[in-house]
Amino acid sequence: MEIFRFFSSGRGQGRIHGGGGVTGAVSLRAATNADIDGIRALTREAYGKWVPLIGREPLPMMADYAEAVRKHRIDLVEAEGELVALIEMVPGADHLLIENIAVSPRHQGQGIGRRLLAHAEQVGASLGVRDLRLYTNKRFAENVQLYLRNGYAIDREEPLKDGFLVHMSKRIE
Repeated sequence: MEIFRFFSSGRGQGRIHGGGGVTGAVSLRAATNADIDGIRALTREAYGKWVPLIGREPLPMMADYAEAVRKHRIDLVEAEGELVALIEMVPGADHLLIENIAVSPRHQGQGIGRRLLAHAEQVGASLGVRDLRLYTNKRFAENVQLYLRNGYAIDREEPLKDGFLVHMSKRIE
């Protein structure tokens, strides 16, 4: 059963079905200044599970979301008025960088992250770019696997003071 779907435009109304999670109307919309606190709270909630693994807060937990809302494209997934997920994207001259995907822990495992990756492909195509890029901490193995399952390839690993940053990309047609 398909759990999550956006309309073909990439924005608008859809539905989340089954799986014991959210059911009902879902919307995808652009973030505004009024969403900054919610974005920060969702991101902190979504990334909190990684703190014990890496011994510090992941970078998205410390980001300036007031600046990000002004400078980046952040699309929000809401279900029945609740912010359940987001994707933050930064258009480049020849690529689209996925800066952040955050899904509420209560809604993880329902295919929302996969759908947000597909949404990024639509956004990239609409911008006329052929490459999607992202990066993640190597120790976030389930995230690396999600990206690999969705057609991303590992381009390189970059040392961090406490591990490695994995740079990944996907060519879109």
